[in-house]
Amino acid sequence: MLLIGINPVREALRAGRSLDRVLIAKGAGGPRLQEIIDLCRQSGITVRFEPRTALDRAANRAAHQGIVAFPAAAPAKRAEMSELDSARLLVVLDGVEDPHNLGAIVRTANAAGAHAVLVPERRAAGLTETVAKSSAGAIEHTPIVKIVNISRTLEDLKQRGFWIYGLDERGEHIHSEIDYSSPAAFVFGGEGKGLHDLVKKHCDFLVRIPMAGAIASLNVSVAAGVVLFEYRRRQPGL
Repeated sequence: MLLIGINPVREALRAGRSLDRVLIAKGAGGPRLQEIIDLCRQSGITVRFEPRTALDRAANRAAHQGIVAFPAAAPAKRAEMSELDSARLLVVLDGVEDPHNLGAIVRTANAAGAHAVLVPERRAAGLTETVAKSSAGAIEHTPIVKIVNISRTLEDLKQRGFWIYGLDERGEHIHSEIDYSSPAAFVFGGEGKGLHDLVKKHCDFLVRIPMAGAIASLNVSVAAGVVLFEYRRRQPGL
């Protein structure tokens, strides 16, 4: 459950509870908030300073005293970029903020044989209990890598030999017709927004899933399944 307010967050930190991230309203201050910031830094917990309206939304308008914390999913399997040298298939998320979607994508990535899911520290769902439940346990087996900058990460992957495929409803290539290469990283955008323009520029190919109905696109977790399993069908040795 979300932790709202100074005392719940502070006591959780003092008790050693694992938190995915802590949001603090811009402009908020005082010794009690500073104590929480110091405790987060000691524990390596991400602290983000956001507009107060963002905290209002996260707390569902409850009184939050300028601070909201997201408990971490205890069994989540974390990893670092340096541990991916032998990876052949990666999933990169660009702004997926719905924890149910994130969990579903982790589940799909695991089933498709992806070696890790890369999630940005900002503008993304945290590794909460909701994500863990939605992943049906896959979060325990699929390494999750937190990244700071998606564009720089994609360029780093290119230097490692990866081909970058971004899913975009206006993409030039149809997902089932493009000739995929390996190793590959697939980039999926957030709900309703898709890939950011700067992220698109760092993709080698933009692919699309043709739609037969009136709706222009699929839910991101469903789209991830379609594309990843098409890639896997072409890479039987994955």
